[in-house]
Amino acid sequence: MVNITADSRKVKKGDIFVAIGGFLHDGHEFIPKAIENGASKIIAEKGTYSIPYEIVENSREYLVNYLKKEYNSQLEGMKIVGVTGTNGKTTTAFLLYEALRSLGEKVAYIGTVGFYLDEKVMYLPNTCPDIWDLYDLFMQAKEHGCSYVIQEVSSHALAYPRIEGYEFDYVLFTNLTQDHLDYHKTMENYALAKQILFKKLKKGGKAFVNIDDPYKDYFLLSQNQNITYGFEKSDYQITSYHMNHLGSQFSYQYKDNIFKLCMKLIGKYNVYNVMGVVAILREMGISNYDVERVIPNLVAPVGRMDMVKYKNNNIIIDYAHTPDAFEKIINTVKEVLKGNMYVVFGCTGGRDRSKRPIMFDIVTSHAKKVILTNDDPHDEDPNQIIDDILDGAKVSNYEVCLDRKNAIQRGISFLQENDVLLILGKGHEEFMLIGNDRIPFNDKQVVLDYLNTILSR
Repeated sequence: MVNITADSRKVKKGDIFVAIGGFLHDGHEFIPKAIENGASKIIAEKGTYSIPYEIVENSREYLVNYLKKEYNSQLEGMKIVGVTGTNGKTTTAFLLYEALRSLGEKVAYIGTVGFYLDEKVMYLPNTCPDIWDLYDLFMQAKEHGCSYVIQEVSSHALAYPRIEGYEFDYVLFTNLTQDHLDYHKTMENYALAKQILFKKLKKGGKAFVNIDDPYKDYFLLSQNQNITYGFEKSDYQITSYHMNHLGSQFSYQYKDNIFKLCMKLIGKYNVYNVMGVVAILREMGISNYDVERVIPNLVAPVGRMDMVKYKNNNIIIDYAHTPDAFEKIINTVKEVLKGNMYVVFGCTGGRDRSKRPIMFDIVTSHAKKVILTNDDPHDEDPNQIIDDILDGAKVSNYEVCLDRKNAIQRGISFLQENDVLLILGKGHEEFMLIGNDRIPFNDKQVVLDYLNTILSR
């Protein structure tokens, strides 16, 4: 395992600690803790210390070079797939992980829903961990015998950067819509951050790009071998799709041949997600027979269109937290909706404030009733978040209930006949982040506990 780290909390006896500056904290502040935990050496940019130490000009660069030298040769032969985009990257990456597993491959997944080796190994605090943790995960995957690692790559990880030191065999772009503008400021900056992944493709690697996305040209780099997919003319062109409450069927054209696939997932956006998976599998050399065999059995990762039945109603828990994701899931539900739609949602604190009223307008335009609630306020005043959501509001089909548990229970109480309740924003997450506190909280568990209570009365 990696015996070098920039996280003082993870230092064990004999480890090397590298002090790196961050967005909120300077790693030099934690050198005493690293020493206390048993560090054998300190790498820093300044200071003198009571144990062996080395002063370097750039401690992050030192760490990256150390990891490359010590571990890259050991990772040879293990193919790394990077998936990026605003929406769909978790589903696409996880479905690819599941598909390869179904084909008998040893594969690891690193992303929003955790670190998986055959099953979930651990929760990850970020979609893409920092470089020292990534190498640790890569080595675990190698020791597990993995031939592939499927990795979600966020724009923050690319801009920071957190993925220096290694390259990718395959990269895929899903789409780009408004998100993280509190950090990137403009959509162009956001696209350029995502583009970095496509500059980290190995020689001979393949880049997969959603041809229908308006930002596609940022990712169709001339130096790469580009493979396109989508409804527009492309290498893997979707020619039709149909959906019902049980799943979807779609056809695609590849090299003048038409192929048909069935899947359990519903919605046009999931056709894109699965088409991306199919394109990668085919370009990996997987036969059409095997693709047709595994795709119908794939299920979405936890917290993505996660459905719970309540009488003849559906409660859907989803991670959707952008205007585009709201539009997509609502339009999908409307295609099969027979009754009324209700929505519970909030907005994360300390993030892009401009999208808050946009999301409110989307849900109030389609739902009979909307319940506004908390969603990881962090250090921001929850009442300020609600004020931002309601900025310019001219509708009345909403109410405010900051207690998310009560808001979910309130939403369930509205359900009568063939109705749908959408609980949006947190999906798979297991904590509510309020200030510096991580309070255990999971939307689906709240739903299941409440249903058990009311159905047992």
